[in-house]
Amino acid sequence: MKYLIKNGTVIDPANKIEGEFDILISDGKIAKVAKSLDASGAEVIDAKGKVVAPGLVDMHSHLREPGREYKETVATGTRAAIRGGYTTIACMPNTEPALDSIETIKSLEGIIKKSALTNVAVIGAITKARAGKELTDFAGLKKKGVVALSDDGSSVEDAELLKEALRRAKNEGLLLIEHCEDPALSAKGVVNRGFISTKMGLKGMPAVSEYERVRRDITLAKKAASRLHIAHVSCKESIDIIRKAKKEGVLVTAETCPHYFALTEECCTTYDTNTKMNPPLRAKEDIEAIKGGLKDGTIDAISTDHAPHTDAEKDVEFDFAPFGIIGLETALGISIMELIDKKVLSWPELILKMSANPGRLLGIHAGSLKEGTGADIVIIDPGKEFIYKKDSIESKSKNSPFIGWKLKGLAAFVFVGGKLVMNDGTIG
Repeated sequence: MKYLIKNGTVIDPANKIEGEFDILISDGKIAKVAKSLDASGAEVIDAKGKVVAPGLVDMHSHLREPGREYKETVATGTRAAIRGGYTTIACMPNTEPALDSIETIKSLEGIIKKSALTNVAVIGAITKARAGKELTDFAGLKKKGVVALSDDGSSVEDAELLKEALRRAKNEGLLLIEHCEDPALSAKGVVNRGFISTKMGLKGMPAVSEYERVRRDITLAKKAASRLHIAHVSCKESIDIIRKAKKEGVLVTAETCPHYFALTEECCTTYDTNTKMNPPLRAKEDIEAIKGGLKDGTIDAISTDHAPHTDAEKDVEFDFAPFGIIGLETALGISIMELIDKKVLSWPELILKMSANPGRLLGIHAGSLKEGTGADIVIIDPGKEFIYKKDSIESKSKNSPFIGWKLKGLAAFVFVGGKLVMNDGTIG
């Protein structure tokens, strides 16, 4: 099947393309990116007034399968990804069982092959059962196709073990992703420590529990001369530490999530458990620091940390609700409103952080419109406004603090491998 996308503003930071171009898709690949292409034999999609970009890439999603299919599945999670404009997502290893062996990876690959609607990259566990005691078989996991390693949800407590993990990851050419939290300092907090936690009568989680672990991990990465990626950065001190380390030549990269630049700890005062996440929502000055880190390149990527939980799990007292929210369907709209509309980032800078950089960091063929590569493309209607309604959510779980919000910027068309999987807002 041939498609010709015409009249759109093509933004492809990986190949330094920005302007009005046509894109010809043939046999699942990008055949040509140029002006005034011949439409003969192709189905034409008029993208006038829209942004045409490489499909978005999320390097931090929880698909819950295997083991927690009542929250999410590969099928429902990738359907949510398409709604949000994502063509590639990387799934985290905190499944049941954890993605810590060739056997568990093989099982998941079978599920992906059968039911995924997007590309799904697999992130393996750093330690067996994510227990922080014994390293997994990095070489074996690499051969099986994992693109990175993480114990997400848990930090590797043993510094010597993490140092060895960094060394082995370097040898295997794998990115190591750390959830930076010192549990002795976070001390089972449920919201950001400060005036708000005191006002709510809830145990606070101080920023120091994040940034001191960021400092430790960067020190270890520097000693190992190894790449390190910091997940879901939430506080200004972490950004300062990462910025300084980058200037010193440490091979550290970082991501943040839309909720950390769109929401503050004050949102928690409603006791809505959909505002409970780890790390927690922080203060206004942290939001400003995160936006500054995105602007100056300290933060390389915007991820979703898509974390589905059922209504029953969230409909409990704040202390007992699980951490996390879904994010695949709202990340683009929130980012447009908070970053594009508020002049924090330009469109090329946003696409860089939501597509090209995540693909590059994971070392996968994604985030580019290079001719001859697979046609993973999103066409965005940047001015389209819509209400994010619970009954329209594609994810199996509905735990989002953005329900009822008017969002701006809608993924209208999505191609995965040259297949039109969303046509003018209709998936299928």
